[in-house]
Amino acid sequence: MEDKEKQKIEDLIELLGNIKGRNTELVTVLIPAGYNINAVTRQLEGEKSTASNIKSKQTKKSVTDALEMIIREIKNLKTTPPNGLAIFCGNISRKEGEQDIQLWIEEPPKPLNVRLYRCDQRFILEPLKEMIGVEEVYGLLVIDRQQATIGLLEGRAIKMLQKLTSGVPGKIRAGGQSSQRFHRITEGLAKEFFRRVAEEMKKIFFDMDKLKGILVGGPIPTKEEFLEEGNLVTKLREKIISVKDIGYVDEHGLEVLVEESRSEIESQELVKEKKILERFFETLGKNRKMTAYKIDEVKTALGRGAVEVLLISKDFDRDEAKNLERMAENISAEVVFISKEHQDGEQFFNLTKGVGAILRFALE
Repeated sequence: MEDKEKQKIEDLIELLGNIKGRNTELVTVLIPAGYNINAVTRQLEGEKSTASNIKSKQTKKSVTDALEMIIREIKNLKTTPPNGLAIFCGNISRKEGEQDIQLWIEEPPKPLNVRLYRCDQRFILEPLKEMIGVEEVYGLLVIDRQQATIGLLEGRAIKMLQKLTSGVPGKIRAGGQSSQRFHRITEGLAKEFFRRVAEEMKKIFFDMDKLKGILVGGPIPTKEEFLEEGNLVTKLREKIISVKDIGYVDEHGLEVLVEESRSEIESQELVKEKKILERFFETLGKNRKMTAYKIDEVKTALGRGAVEVLLISKDFDRDEAKNLERMAENISAEVVFISKEHQDGEQFFNLTKGVGAILRFALE
């Protein structure tokens, strides 16, 4: 799913999610990919007859009018679109006794596998939300002999899930203990700690369906000792795609681990965003004329066909963003949406006020 397709669905979900009917007068119709469109028409004709039994005159009229509007639109189609169809229609007026029937029809960017007809006070949006949800996540572990931090890279967000401490003493030992005895104690505590970390990873990651891979980081040789001594279950061991030498084993270590593992997770959303932002900031520093930022400058660049990549913060005004998207499409410019869930995205927003561009050619 491309960024602009995902953003379009997110905008629709936000719009429809803010609508609440006065009664059960909002109609949701979801038609799965490959389903017979004529069968849907027949079903809705039947539902229209059933709606005549609704006691409230206003609700009856709203539901009936919505169904008639949907049926008219469906009859214009010869077949169900390849990915199915999501239809939302109903009275969105907030004033008692007034009617404002609005209709939204969307072919989703991925095949819809749910068949649904529902009248309710809210539109049924969960299937669309699932469609744009994060499809893959990465488990994270940074570890040394004293501490381990387990986290998750989910979409663009790095989440700290758990911290563990070992109780393994540092290099300074109590007086009177023999070197060999001290070594045996510390090695025993370390192995116990590694097994405890492995067990926690199993609890967190073993049944995680969307787990794409596991990244492990830490100082030499601790991370290797963990992989050797921790008895990590085979299913998770096979998921390890990156082992990196890093010096941090706290929340910052999780960020460093993701950054160091960029080549292993090239297609991951956060990395994609960071790569395009890295290019934007590098171009801005080396050749300011090949970039544009803030709304007026970006609009000028779009108007002259100079934009190669348009960057829009997800916190930027949605109506203005849609206008910029249309301008970008007209000149075949790539559109990338930037989250503020990471430091680079926050920096981009603060500098550009939410919109920037990498140019094909410099503006005069």
